[in-house]
Amino acid sequence: MLKLDHLTVIAPTLAEGVLHVRNCLDLDVPFGQRHSYMGTYNHLLQLGGTVYLEIVAVDPEADPPGRRRWFGLDDQTKVRSDWEEGRRLRGWVARTDAIDAMIATHGNIFGEKVPLPAADPSFDFAIPNDGSLPLDGAAPSIIDRRGKSRAMATIADLGARLQSFTLEHPDGPAMEALYRALAVDHAPEIAEGPKLRYRARIETPAGPRELT
Repeated sequence: MLKLDHLTVIAPTLAEGVLHVRNCLDLDVPFGQRHSYMGTYNHLLQLGGTVYLEIVAVDPEADPPGRRRWFGLDDQTKVRSDWEEGRRLRGWVARTDAIDAMIATHGNIFGEKVPLPAADPSFDFAIPNDGSLPLDGAAPSIIDRRGKSRAMATIADLGARLQSFTLEHPDGPAMEALYRALAVDHAPEIAEGPKLRYRARIETPAGPRELT
């Protein structure tokens, strides 16, 4: 089974990502962490329970990771193109306790298991060989925390709570069938739309807001 772990705003620069979320939610999301093993960094925000929001971008001060980055971030032309189209809440990550079994069955979607950080792994993340988002983001990336829960105390809680999460897609029935096959708990709602696009309705201290 897969379960919603976190939503991802994939940004051309971290500053643009933070500004976009501020404009959508009226919240200043604080810095999270650097991923030296991926050459990326992020800002993080709790969304209730064990679900959170990640704003992620390439870290210009980091050394190249020596492999494909996650979230399609090596293809900056596509990241920028999606961003300019308004597709900024670009994907999500699902948690599993059986990543090997998921990859054995659906490796054509999720890619290969990558233990991270490489020097002393504490979790496993699946990344397609070309570094792209699984099914261009229609499917989640998957993470296996090796039996440990995410330390939510290290993520800022500004009172934001996820109310609903929707995927617009040209082939809604195919997406519904995929999520059934993957046994996704708390999968996004599916709506017909001309192009793949995510929307999240989030309750904030200032009232309900939409993140796109």
